[in-house]
Parts: sequence; C-alpha cells; structure tokens
Amino acid sequence: MANAKVVGKIVSVQGPVVDVKFTSALEVPNIFSVIYTKTVDGEDVILEVSEHLPGNIARCIAINSTINLQRSAAATVMGSSISIPTGEGLYGRIINMLGQPIDNKGDISAFEKLSIRKAKMGSIVRTEKGDKKSFEVLETGIKIIDFLFPLVKGSKTGILGGAALGKSILTLEVIQHIVKKYQGTCVFTGVGERIREGNELYYELSKHDVLSKTMMVFGQMNEPPGARFGVAMTGITMAESMQKKNQDVLLFVDNIFRFVQAGAEISTLLGRVPSETGYQPTLISEASEFHERIRSSKETGGSITSFEAVYVPADDLTDPAVVVLFSFLDSVLVLSRERIQLGLYPAIDPLLSSSANLDIDIVGQRHFDIAQESIRIFQRYEELRRIVLVIGIDELSSGDRIIYERARKLQNFLTQPFFVAEAYTGKKGQYVSLDETIEGCEKIISGRVDHMQESDFYLIGALP
Repeated sequence: MANAKVVGKIVSVQGPVVDVKFTSALEVPNIFSVIYTKTVDGEDVILEVSEHLPGNIARCIAINSTINLQRSAAATVMGSSISIPTGEGLYGRIINMLGQPIDNKGDISAFEKLSIRKAKMGSIVRTEKGDKKSFEVLETGIKIIDFLFPLVKGSKTGILGGAALGKSILTLEVIQHIVKKYQGTCVFTGVGERIREGNELYYELSKHDVLSKTMMVFGQMNEPPGARFGVAMTGITMAESMQKKNQDVLLFVDNIFRFVQAGAEISTLLGRVPSETGYQPTLISEASEFHERIRSSKETGGSITSFEAVYVPADDLTDPAVVVLFSFLDSVLVLSRERIQLGLYPAIDPLLSSSANLDIDIVGQRHFDIAQESIRIFQRYEELRRIVLVIGIDELSSGDRIIYERARKLQNFLTQPFFVAEAYTGKKGQYVSLDETIEGCEKIISGRVDHMQESDFYLIGALP
C-alpha cells in the first residue's frame, strides 16, 4: 500500500482517542488516513486521522477497541482513507464499518474497493428550461404512508419518534414490502442500534426471502464512537456503488440520530468546545456530508431513495439534532406516544407529520383531494375531541358529530396489521394497494359506511 513503510509511535491513548508521533512533518499522514497498530494481545486496531497537532503528532480516532494498546507501540500508515469492498458480492452479507464480513460466511467474492470518504460534491443546478422531473411513486403497501406521505423514488423520508414507538418495526415492514415488490437493491445501515435488532432483521429478511437483494452494514451500540460515526459513510458508499450500475437503491438507516450522537462524542473526546445547545460545532456540516450524497445520478440513471429512522430524545421535536435532520428530509413521519397508548399502529400522527410529495403533480387530483379532506377532518376532530372530553359526545351538533365519528373511523382504518409484527399482534399481516386505500378513505369521508361501527375498521386491510 502507499506509504506502507511510514511508521510512527503511539504517545497517548485516551479511550478511543490515540495520538501517534512521527519523526518529521513530511511523514504525518493526511486527515482521514488509516493507521494500523496492534494491542499487547495481538488484536488489530485501526485508527483514522482526525487532527494534526504540533510536534508532528496525528490525533486519531480508533475504529475498534483500544483496550491493552500500549504507549510507544509501532503504528504503520496504511493508506489514504478507509476503503470497503463493493458490488454484487455483498448481497446477503453483513459487514462492519471497515468492510470486513461479520456473518461467519467467509470472504467476500470478487469486488472493487471504494473509499468511504468523498470529495465535496458541489451543487446541481438545472439549466434546461421547463425541465420537469418525472416522479415515480413507490408503493409501500402501508395505508397511512401511501395515502398521506407517499414515498417517491430519489426522495428522503424520516421516521421520527422517541423510545419504543415502533421506528424499527416500521422500517422493517417497508423493507420487506418494497424490496419484494420492486426487486431493487436494498442497503440497510445499522447505526448505533441494538445488536438484537440487527439479528432480528437478518432472520426476518431471510424468512421473507428478500435477503438475496439486501446488503447490510452494522456499527452497533457496543462499538466505539468512531465505528458508529463512520458506518453511515460505509452505508452510503455501498448504495453509491450500486447506483453507478444503473440500479435504483433503497437506503435504510436505523438510526441516523445515533450518527449525530457519535459525532458529538468524537467532538467531545477531541476537546472541541460544544455549541450553545451542547452538540458538536460541526453538527450541520456532518449531517449534510451524509445527506448530500443521497441523490439521483443523470450519468448512470440510478437513484438512491433513503428511509431514515430518527430517535427523538425525550419526545422533544425541538431538539437541535432533530431540527437539523428535518431540513434534509422530503417527508417527515412523526410517531406519537399518544397514538401508541390508544393502540393505533403504525402510530404516525397525520397532523404533526408532513410530506412535500403530497402534490397534485405527483399523486394526481383524486388522491390529493381525498388526502386533503382527510387532513381537514383530522384537524376538526382534534378540536372536537377536546370539547367531547369536557361535555360528552351527546352535546355536539349533528354536523360535528358526523365529522367526529367519521374521523374516528378514518383513524382506525389507517391502522394496519404488519407482517413483521404477527408474533406480537396475533393478526396476519396485510398489504393494501394505494387504490384500495383511496377507495376506503373515500367511502368513509362520503358517508357510505356511516352504518358500520368504528371497531370494524380497526387493524384491517382493505375495506370489504
């Protein structure tokens, strides 16, 4: 490898932060360069250069554990940046941030290596007059998403919610529906989440026979911040490599907030002064470095569509990291704890959530009109619900009572039994086409099913 013979020595180890000293300034490797060393036990440790310090010292972040790493140990410069294997040999495989297989299935077959770091990409400026982007809606089979927050090829969708609101379950359901239906490439990036979830995902995808079109990379909770931060870059690099082959790629990230959190940990360990909000001063640039790489390519014709889970600390949607991530997303699905308590699954709040894709040019006039009418009914229901809590439903005028009851039916109709949650709900999962969803909502809004009980709409598929 380039610069393979340049050897420095370790002068300081503070948790995952390692300082490596070189004899001359010319030997100090560039930022993001890879340095290799070993612990006393013979364990490999990979370091990534983060800063240059006076005295020919490179301050590095360790990608793996630094336990038993000794002072004065030799550290060899290995290359310009971390590179990972890419290509079709990764289908059905699980790798770590460094591109090493962690699924006990042997080495990865024929591949090309790509650096996980990329030069600044610049902006795309459209020069053609009257250039109309063709929007292709991806049907997820999940009623509330297809109806109110359509997934468009090449867009970015975020699922926001606090702990235990079903972000991972919803992500898993979308994966198995979309990959099965569209036969596209799926890249799943596990950023700082539980190992159990990664294990469940693997066996769930295997059970539903979509593993053959899925690539997985994990940097889980038990790993150092360097691995949790870099794994997002590894995931987007895998997606880009398939996009170059004129493929439409679905990039699932669970959880992008952990990427920001790992960046905050690294920033603190490097001794940087945090911003007023307590997060790293580089918060926006780090989030944009990742999101700006999710784009459609004119040269290859391939696209990357991202679906990102965003953990919301203490259910606070004004958290600075959450607000920054908002700005990159086309659709924001907010999961509500109140809806979980009411047993409404998926617990997406239609009033707090929003989507730029719910547009006449994208979904068509009929879909748009019915969706807007549904949102209007939900808004009126929210006002009436507070009144009903005080005075009871019998005191409402006949017009308000009709809206109140239809809103309750609509709310129940937009719940759905999931395939991946069959073990918890005891109900068989349902895939509902967009046409069936629109038809069902239209029936409820127009009053054609006013004679039915609201319980008849709860956790069903299409309306009979």
